Parts: sequence; structure tokens; C-alpha cells
Amino acid sequence: MSEKTIFQKIVDREIPAPLVYEDDLVAAFNDIAPQAPIHVLIVPKKVIPRVGEAEAEDQATLGALLLAAGKIAEKLGVKDRSKGFRLVINHGRDGGETVPHLHVHLLAGRDLTWPPG
Repeated sequence: MSEKTIFQKIVDREIPAPLVYEDDLVAAFNDIAPQAPIHVLIVPKKVIPRVGEAEAEDQATLGALLLAAGKIAEKLGVKDRSKGFRLVINHGRDGGETVPHLHVHLLAGRDLTWPPG
């Protein structure tokens, strides 16, 4: 069995982290190195290394990640179109992935320019 990622340790409550959101399929917590005033990581409880490795059986979990993002954005007061937020999913080294556990970055609280870095 491979070593657990830091995200799996948070989900399993082996590392303490206040959760911003949790349901049966996903958990969300603040990023420890935020890139915006609001920077939440939304992770599936099931370990899926990266989005390109998800299987058809993961469809409900993938949908749950995006639905959770909307709920979190509403809870944090950025869902309204006048404010807004950005979702980012990194895949692989060149995509900026640093933890091999699928996660969605929810960024908000400042003007997020385009194109991104």
C-alpha cells in the first residue's frame, strides 16, 4: 500500500485541519499557502490521484466536487456574479500539481486576471 497523501491524512483526521465543508464524498479546507484571500481546497474522500485518472465509476464524486464548490462559494459570500470565484484543477507536474490526490482550488476575494499564470 502506498503512503497516504497529506490530503488523505486530513480527510482521515490524522492531521488536524478545520473543514470549511464536508459531505459523504468530499471535504474542503483552507490552503496553507493561499494564492488569494479565499483559497479553499476541495478534495474527494476517495483517493483519485488526478483528474485524468478518474474512471467512469468516479462520476458521482467528480460531480460532488463541483457542487460542493458552489455551496462553499455561497457560504463564503462569493457566489454572486458581482463577486465571483475561480475553480482550478491541476494535472501533472507541468500543470502545477504538487499533491497526487485530485483536488479543486476555489479562489476568490480579489480580481483574478486572465490568462492565469
